[in-house]
Amino acid sequence: MENKSQIKQRIDELRRDLTHHALLYYKYDAPTISDYEYDMMYAELLRLEEENPEFFDPASPTQRVGSEPLEKFNKVTHTVRMDSLSDVFSYDELGDFINSVSQSIPNCEYSVEPKIDGLSVSLQYENGIFVRGATRGDGVTGEDVTQNLKTVFSIPMTLPEPLNITVRGEVYMPRDVFNRINDKRESLGQPLMANPRNAAAGSLRQLDPKIVASRGLDIFVFNFQEGELYSDGHAATSHTEILDRLQSLGFPCVPLRIKTSSYENIISHIKNIGSQRDDLPFDIDGVVIKADLLSDREQLGEGTKTPKWAVAYKFPPEEKQTQLIDITIAVGRTGVLTPAAVLAPVRLAGTTVSKASLHNLDFIRERDIMLGDTVIVRKAGDIIPEVLTSVPSKRNGTERVFLMPTHCPSCGEPVFYDPDEAAAVRCTNSACPAQLSRGIEHFVSKSAMNIDGLGPQIIDLLIESKLISDAADLYSLKAEDISQLERMGEKSAQNLINSIEASKSAGLERLLHALGIRNVGEVAAVALAEKFKTLDACMSATAEELVQIPDFGAVTSECVVNFFSHEQNVNLCNKLKAAGVLCSSTAAPKGEKFKGLTFVLTGTLPTMSRDEASEMIKVNGGKVSGSVSSKTSYVVAGEAAGSKLTKAQSLGVNIIDEETLLKMINE
Repeated sequence: MENKSQIKQRIDELRRDLTHHALLYYKYDAPTISDYEYDMMYAELLRLEEENPEFFDPASPTQRVGSEPLEKFNKVTHTVRMDSLSDVFSYDELGDFINSVSQSIPNCEYSVEPKIDGLSVSLQYENGIFVRGATRGDGVTGEDVTQNLKTVFSIPMTLPEPLNITVRGEVYMPRDVFNRINDKRESLGQPLMANPRNAAAGSLRQLDPKIVASRGLDIFVFNFQEGELYSDGHAATSHTEILDRLQSLGFPCVPLRIKTSSYENIISHIKNIGSQRDDLPFDIDGVVIKADLLSDREQLGEGTKTPKWAVAYKFPPEEKQTQLIDITIAVGRTGVLTPAAVLAPVRLAGTTVSKASLHNLDFIRERDIMLGDTVIVRKAGDIIPEVLTSVPSKRNGTERVFLMPTHCPSCGEPVFYDPDEAAAVRCTNSACPAQLSRGIEHFVSKSAMNIDGLGPQIIDLLIESKLISDAADLYSLKAEDISQLERMGEKSAQNLINSIEASKSAGLERLLHALGIRNVGEVAAVALAEKFKTLDACMSATAEELVQIPDFGAVTSECVVNFFSHEQNVNLCNKLKAAGVLCSSTAAPKGEKFKGLTFVLTGTLPTMSRDEASEMIKVNGGKVSGSVSSKTSYVVAGEAAGSKLTKAQSLGVNIIDEETLLKMINE
């Protein structure tokens, strides 16, 4: 029998090798051994650890990526509030902040460092062992994501000293990992991730730690929350000292930071960081300026939601020039032809952009855009690519005026200019394949019938195979029909059939939205279902009855009447009823607590999804809108709230967090 020293030697060898191979597999997607070999080594280590518990090590690979999927995330109350920072968007606003600090603390020294674009988390250690990790949430309450954070290989599982500390960091997805994952998703026909920030946030909230491990997340630590940094009781005096100490303990700390008391040096370093933005292996969305001395921070104090000793300078939307190679035409579910720009690939706000919507012909003419032009592009809200304008000074005479096609690029039928919709060009063929495909995409979407797993490529294959000719045909599909399609096995086919079957009980509200009636979105569909209760009643409603629905209007009423006056739409509804789709309202009686109030949701909420929050608001009689206006009653802002929050601030709209919303509901 092996002695304990030999067993310990083998355990150490397995841990070392497995850690190496896990990094190659999970972080770099470059394994050098087979899954079987890895699994055999892992099983051996697991057995040896179970038989020899005295050799337990929290940093073992079995502790990092060996957990079973979670059922849910538990809530965590932060012992030290995880505040967000006030944003400034110009050097003048930054100067105002510096001047306000100087009135209390002349020659204050600042730490100036990049603002990592990711998801903020806290890491808690007891006796030098990582015991808990949580998302920021609303600053007071977050989610326990300990098992998922253990898959971030740069987070130390043990510290070189038995310290009790909590630190704060930003989890992010490296750009090369993001590009690799999107390349793979594109090859599989899956929807692409929008940007590294959203990808990191979505990955960290996966319930299966093994999926999180495969996403290659990383972290930078940028703050010390509480505890004792030194075993001898020594107390740090500055932020710079804290980060140097954390780095010596094994934490990857935020890079590219300087310490200075000069406003000119602050501006210079912001410009320096900005000039490197494209070349960094991670995304940043600004620069953080913090008082460096902890005594200065204490003197400056805290605001209601943000500290008075720090601000975040946010970079303006990045704009770049590139060439407009071509303009393609997409046909939507209502037959509208939409031009899209094909661009020479350009790196913009963290991703490579090669396409952008051009909306309509008026948009193209207003911006003087010609085929072959050099154009200026940016991402609206750092997410959606848009063409701002052309650069006429760079024309060489080869550019050409763009004209909308006279015939539909999908079916070849003539198009016409819709007088009821500005600049809209429509296909006249109601049986157009592109309209059918886009219409079914809308029908199965999350906000409509929510049929999971039925993407655009599968829909196109079903149409091409003549298995479906409208949305109602989905309900007559069999697993054997789907399993014969490209990249669809028996298990995937059965899962899709199960999802289609489950959608039958979605209810009238979702069904009305799914039908794709012009001007009837989610909110209008709910109002229509509440008024008439059944699909038959909606089909026979008159314009005079419909216009009585609050906020419905004459145009929307006419659209509903017009939709149900067409024989093919009536036939579709009858087929859906015959297939067993629920055609009556499932809405519970509403309270009146939020009657007359309109809410807008933005950012990531700490304990529930935006869909869940929307439902709570609606159940209490409120409305949920997708855009902020002067009529908005409240904006519910979560982490990484974007342009909607900025607009709400400029309009003076009430801004609340999830905690306040829940209090309003429970009062």
